[in-house]
Amino acid sequence: MPITGYKVLLEGNNLARILESILVVIKLSLIALVIGLVLGVFLGIQRTTSFKPLRWLLQVYLEIFRIVPLLVLLFVFYYILPEALGAEVGNQTVSILVFVLWIAAEMSDLVRKALENVPKSQIEIGRSLGFSRKQIYRVIILPQGLPAIIPDTLNLVTRVIKSSSLLMMIGVPEMIRVGTQVIENYAVSVPTASFWVYGGLFCLYFALCYPLERLAVHLSAKYAAQ
Repeated sequence: MPITGYKVLLEGNNLARILESILVVIKLSLIALVIGLVLGVFLGIQRTTSFKPLRWLLQVYLEIFRIVPLLVLLFVFYYILPEALGAEVGNQTVSILVFVLWIAAEMSDLVRKALENVPKSQIEIGRSLGFSRKQIYRVIILPQGLPAIIPDTLNLVTRVIKSSSLLMMIGVPEMIRVGTQVIENYAVSVPTASFWVYGGLFCLYFALCYPLERLAVHLSAKYAAQ
């Protein structure tokens, strides 16, 4: 009996491969986010320093990862750097490295803006109480600044999940790459395979990103009302 419609998803190990690709996306995204967000907070704090050379260097780093397309960065790190260094690097390792640097750059800018928005009067109060620079950051600046960037951080998380589709270009078995392979296997026998497979992937991406987007909107409205 010929395979038709949605049954393409259930044929053989197609569904298992797609589900496994979701786990790959979640794993790589989580690793990159945990490292990148922590690094981004640290770099964001450094960007508020009075040491101008460090601020300039971190600004250049931010602009590189903001201006250069993420796909180009993936190609540079995957094809050019290993050859220049004479070392072979796996595609998932490259993916994590590039995403960590990208996330950290974006997060550092969010943190910088949040910390600079803390009222100067609060900082002056801390100084009048004899707080050191570290104490001012720990007691006054960070507790007031960081909660305000939670909505933007959630938006960054959704961008990371959506951008994971670019990893197919360096051979990472993420959802789009696996879905495309499934479609190619049925391109002749099941002409509607692309509709069902890509439709299924659409639903999966929506299920992953929509709750985060709604939570970001809710928190943004909450902080705006305060």
